[in-house]
Amino acid sequence: MRIAFSGSHRCGKSTLIADVEERLDGYRVVDEPYLLLEEEGYEFAHPPSMEDFVEQLRCALALADEEGTDLLLDRCPVDFLGYLLAHPDAESFELEEWMDRVRSAVQRLDLIVFVPIEEPDRIRLPRSEDADMRSEVDARLKWLLLEDPYQLGVEVLTVEGRRPERVEQVLRQVIRRDRTS
Repeated sequence: MRIAFSGSHRCGKSTLIADVEERLDGYRVVDEPYLLLEEEGYEFAHPPSMEDFVEQLRCALALADEEGTDLLLDRCPVDFLGYLLAHPDAESFELEEWMDRVRSAVQRLDLIVFVPIEEPDRIRLPRSEDADMRSEVDARLKWLLLEDPYQLGVEVLTVEGRRPERVEQVLRQVIRRDRTS
């Protein structure tokens, strides 16, 4: 399976991926575009600019072509649509120009695991974090993934609860899909 984990920053995605990887033999983790681009020498603005998010979207689209199966991807192209739509300069982003490529990329995934911000919030944010941006990205991702206005055509599993509960939700879904394949 090709499983992408989606959600705003500081919602527990990377922790969940690490926990799921421990329980699933043979799966390979693909780091999020931010880290991959940073390793290549890309310098991000602080806070990230529209161009930074577009570059991460390009990288995420390329990662959708990653060879092999049994992948756990930290983020998917939809994440960056969420960030771009939540950005203060969002009016300069032409969403429709990207939708065919995004739809094609996510349709190569077997499952998107959406990790929303929960109430009460399980993650304590440092004061330096932009909590409003984080919440806005979460709202945009809920709209894009759960309401699916662009007919992405991919299964989405929303996880919630404590760490062990989230892991079990993902594993049950993987086992269920394996049985039906």
